[in-house]
Amino acid sequence: MKIYHKILLYQNKLLQPYVRILLRMIAVLTYIASLLLIVGVVYEHGFPLSETDVMHLNVLYKTVWIIFLIDVTLPIFLEYKGTKKNYRRLAWILSWLLYLTLVPVIFHRPDEEGIILYIWDFLDSKLYHVPLLLLFSFLNLSNGLVRLLGRRTNPSLILAVSFLMIILIGTGLLLLPRCTVEGVVLSWVDALFTSTSAVCVTGLVPVDVSATFTPMGLAVIILLIQIGGLGVMTLTSFFAMFFMGNTSLYNQLVVRDMVSSNSLGSLLSTLLYILGFTLVIEGIGMVSIWFSIHGTLGMDLQEELAFSAFHSISAFCNAGFSTLPGNLGNPMVMTGHNSLYISVSLLIILGGIGFPILVNFKDIVLYYLRRFWKFARTLKLDRHRRQHLYNLNTKIVLIVTLLLLVLGTLAIAAFEWNGSFAGMSVADKWTQAFFNATCPRTAGFSSVDLTTLSVQTLLIYIILMWIGGAAQSTAGGVKVNAFAVVVLNLIAVLRGTERVEVFGRELSHDSIRRSNATVVMSLGVLFLFIFILSMLEPNMSVMTLTFECVSALSTVGSSLNATPLLRDESKLLVALLMFVGRVGLITLMLGIVKQKRNTKYRYPSDNIIIN
Repeated sequence: MKIYHKILLYQNKLLQPYVRILLRMIAVLTYIASLLLIVGVVYEHGFPLSETDVMHLNVLYKTVWIIFLIDVTLPIFLEYKGTKKNYRRLAWILSWLLYLTLVPVIFHRPDEEGIILYIWDFLDSKLYHVPLLLLFSFLNLSNGLVRLLGRRTNPSLILAVSFLMIILIGTGLLLLPRCTVEGVVLSWVDALFTSTSAVCVTGLVPVDVSATFTPMGLAVIILLIQIGGLGVMTLTSFFAMFFMGNTSLYNQLVVRDMVSSNSLGSLLSTLLYILGFTLVIEGIGMVSIWFSIHGTLGMDLQEELAFSAFHSISAFCNAGFSTLPGNLGNPMVMTGHNSLYISVSLLIILGGIGFPILVNFKDIVLYYLRRFWKFARTLKLDRHRRQHLYNLNTKIVLIVTLLLLVLGTLAIAAFEWNGSFAGMSVADKWTQAFFNATCPRTAGFSSVDLTTLSVQTLLIYIILMWIGGAAQSTAGGVKVNAFAVVVLNLIAVLRGTERVEVFGRELSHDSIRRSNATVVMSLGVLFLFIFILSMLEPNMSVMTLTFECVSALSTVGSSLNATPLLRDESKLLVALLMFVGRVGLITLMLGIVKQKRNTKYRYPSDNIIIN
């Protein structure tokens, strides 16, 4: 070995530990800078600013900009091979966009008018700097959150904490002066409750949304709904993997289980499909809602588009928030807007069936398109059809969802035809019956005052809310998957069969155990919270409290007008119930209870006397 090779080898061996320590210190500093930048931007847009405040914010932005430049540059110079291997192409593009901010520093402002002057001014403006720095901040924080998974941290605990952090951030944002209407004082309990309801895509609110929040406050709420609907870990994993790419194998395994991807190779594509389906469906829903309300609500074009976007996102994420006084029961939309209710209902259903089913639909559509394309090119019909296009999960979810919608619509129509639907046309009655059968699953929009419904309809509402939507969806409840498995297991017990079979498949023992555990835990938690609330709210009926608790745990948002009347302690309990319902009972318990390792021995089996 030549002498300079030895020197280079020893130099790398001696310096490498110090390089890694330096890069870790810079990474920690970058995380802090990212948080400070977000706080600075929120402060700038949330409070009235003095000249001193503006000067301090400019110093903060410049400091964060320098830290980000150092963070991007050092790994390239000190660990170029590792950086080149880990960085995706988009990460390099973002790095070069950051380096372009040095152009106004290195070169003087051109004296002559022209394209070069416009480019120089743009690169020197806050319009370029702040959004770019914000993007880097979100990427850094997303990367840091995903890297926590690589330290063998409990994924369930990270999921719960990430939701909690977004809720607290949302609470702070809603308390900003520019988020509430002038003269309205929003207490921290109401802000926390509203933030929790938005992040947990519930819809229960202790205040009148339209009369309390400004357009900026409504923008904060819809952003919280979108983050909560997609899932914090889904978004952060996408940002970390799509832009940065440097995630460990263990990180990818955990994220794969979270989003139910078939393999590591299809993980990024699954995340892309989730985000793509969300944007496409919400976009189509926005257009559909806009056509249904255009020129009928006394709004200008910008207000109509904002209304359509808000309700499309709220419906697909199963949130149930509305900008109209009285929700969708406002007199302006109650007559002549059946297409609005149908559009919102379809968005709720699509959001509630789950992303795995949407991906399965995509595969089925592509399969038939390929068959058609092959037939169009060869004029020969391919007689070899692919078996099992619809997987077991898709079949169960679609059948149970269809049954609940049809039976719910018929039952509500039967009980409310001459009740709360009295005076409506036949078409309006069927539309309202379908809408009110869809909303408990688990959107929380309301078109009629729920206190006017019969006791039988309220009981149907409670059952539909408790069951909820599908797993891996924006809906809550015990999930139709778990409900179907419990019913199938009950049928197997009644028929005396040892195996639970459906559609030519035997259900796994683990699926049955988890489904039974979910149902039992849900009933136990509901009983506990109803019991406590009955002591805190002695003036409210048990039916009202039961309805409120089921709605909160299933992240529905429907209420018998009890939410604004709750005392602060009760509001905090209901907010906790919404949080538990969104994170998931099993997920939350897995994060709290210490997991027991599987032992290699087994005790002798015995029977318990039942019946």
